Amino acid sequence: MADIAATWMRGGTSKCWVFHRDDLEVPGWSRDDVLLRLFGSPDPRQVDGVGGGTSTTSKAVIVSPAAAGTDWDVDYTFAQVGIEEPLVDWGSNCGNCSSVIGLYAVRNGWVPAADDETVVRVHNTNTNQLIMMHVRTPGGVVDERGTELIPGVPFPGISVELSFVDPGGVTTGALFPSGSVTDTLDGPGGPVEVTLIDAGAPVVIVPADAVGLTGYETPSEVDARPDVLALLEDLRRHAAVKMALASDKASAARAIPKLALIAEASGDDADLTVRMASMGKVHPALAITGSVALTMAAREPGSVIAQRMPALTGEEFRMATPAGVVTTWTGEHSGAPFVRVLRTTRRLAEATLILPDRDVGPTAAVSTAPSTSSHSSDLGTHERVGGDR
Repeated sequence: MADIAATWMRGGTSKCWVFHRDDLEVPGWSRDDVLLRLFGSPDPRQVDGVGGGTSTTSKAVIVSPAAAGTDWDVDYTFAQVGIEEPLVDWGSNCGNCSSVIGLYAVRNGWVPAADDETVVRVHNTNTNQLIMMHVRTPGGVVDERGTELIPGVPFPGISVELSFVDPGGVTTGALFPSGSVTDTLDGPGGPVEVTLIDAGAPVVIVPADAVGLTGYETPSEVDARPDVLALLEDLRRHAAVKMALASDKASAARAIPKLALIAEASGDDADLTVRMASMGKVHPALAITGSVALTMAAREPGSVIAQRMPALTGEEFRMATPAGVVTTWTGEHSGAPFVRVLRTTRRLAEATLILPDRDVGPTAAVSTAPSTSSHSSDLGTHERVGGDR
């Protein structure tokens, strides 16, 4: 058995377990196997582990102080831990979980607290993305009595501003991986015009009316339509091939590209209506890396978003989600564009997780990335998408 230190945190609309990189190095175990066993996967309830049984609560954040000489403070790798499948997906970032790192780094003394606000520079190794995190530290102290509210979270938390710097092409190398602002995918009723964009994360943007929806449905209403979910998954896999994320639809990863359904805003409080699919179901709010992609697409003439809304004239972009309106802002940092979003975070628990001795599980663990000891490089280098996601 092994004791593994972890911090349980809420970041935005997700919950994640935060681990120091070195603490997941267990002799005789791959990192994938350690996470699967700690989370209790594969099992839809994750009853024998710390996973929450949903895609938004089965997440791991793995961090370490950055090496000397780098232009950032923290190296961070995100892992989406499978629930019913023995898979750990390392191919993309989670913007909601990213919001915990600034607080974690300042509390642990990795970044000295400034008098009013502390900026933590975070390098996401999944996507080679630089994220600037602004954490309130009045008087040089982290005040964990957060008062900020965001859509999708019923209780307040500590305000964190995240700026995704130069997010275009972080996964594929191009803002529009196919070389076009719009593409045509085959749908059951005929061709579907979409926008395929890589900013923050690869996303296929689909007009809701092109797949027989209004775009205003609740997540449960869409999830109750297996025919629609199957169609969306087929379009998503087709998009993966078009974006060079997979060689064929069958080999497309489960988590990327993400898929966003869009419709015109229904009122004056938002610019666009969005429903985003996550791991085969509709997200209860909005994936933050997805919001970065939607923001960049909204400002691109000719995209399927730009075709459905007035041209944006200011820095602000408002998206109506099932949980409420999510707002992003655009600007520049050192000459590079950024997309900024406000999230909240809160520490839930400090814990010691017990990793039992190896036992015979329901199925052998399989990873979407190499699960040998050589996989430790995922925490210090940028893994380009190949067979991953």
